Amino acid sequence: MDESITYIKKIMQNWEDSVLAYLPDVFLAIVILILFILLAKFVRRITLKFYAKNIKVHPEIASIIASIIFFFFILSGVFLALQILGLEGVLTKMLAGAGIVGIVAGFAFKDIASNLFAGLFLKMHHPFKKGDWVNIDNSYGVVEELGWITTTINTVPGQEVFVPNQLIYNSTFTNFSTSHKRRIILESGVSYGDDLEHVKSVALDEVKKIEELLPNEKMDFFFTKIGNSAYNFQLRFWIKFNSNDDFQKAMSDIIIRVKKRFEQENISIAYPVTTLDFGVKGGVNLFDRDIILKS
Repeated sequence: MDESITYIKKIMQNWEDSVLAYLPDVFLAIVILILFILLAKFVRRITLKFYAKNIKVHPEIASIIASIIFFFFILSGVFLALQILGLEGVLTKMLAGAGIVGIVAGFAFKDIASNLFAGLFLKMHHPFKKGDWVNIDNSYGVVEELGWITTTINTVPGQEVFVPNQLIYNSTFTNFSTSHKRRIILESGVSYGDDLEHVKSVALDEVKKIEELLPNEKMDFFFTKIGNSAYNFQLRFWIKFNSNDDFQKAMSDIIIRVKKRFEQENISIAYPVTTLDFGVKGGVNLFDRDIILKS
């Protein structure tokens, strides 16, 4: 019993001596760590002020750079404190473990990292912004949010589509709001018997009456093909574009106007049906007219 008590006292004495001998190193390590934390905060603040004063663009880049510098000083303080405490072995194991974890995380979070970098490039390049009408990965709509991982699009049918940012940079996309104008392209055809010059003149005259028309932009009318039962044409003009409603309204208006004017001018819009050409102009549709056969 006496031997056990003596042994315990010896252990306690050794522990006390070790703690007293170790306290200066612990105190110094804590001081070093605190100093590095304060230094990290100071350098981060200076970096943000310098960036805001001299560069003044892409503030999110300044935040990323400042955060990297901050964590660099923090890690440096931790490593130095561990060395002061004589825990180099722990430091070595931490570095080795960090390397293994980094490799595993690299494979596990590869797509997330790609999306983050793509989001960073999007915020730097600004190919589109909130409120722009875009077509990304066959999703047409207005940009609701440009995030670090995904870009949110509110489509015309009313659904929210979340497009991964890396997909945007891996494929082509269209921003319809960049120039605040958009081209209307109407394709149709007229019968063989119509005067083509008259058709062109009438169609261009109706374009001039479109409310959204940009009069200083070029209007085009081209006959594009001699089809099986029609002369196909393409009518093109520019309109003011702020939203998809502008495009839809202009397209609807030109279709209505062309149809009405063609009817007034006795111009026949070609239909994809078989016609019998009993007359000089346009043929006779078996379902539209009575055919009188003379013996």
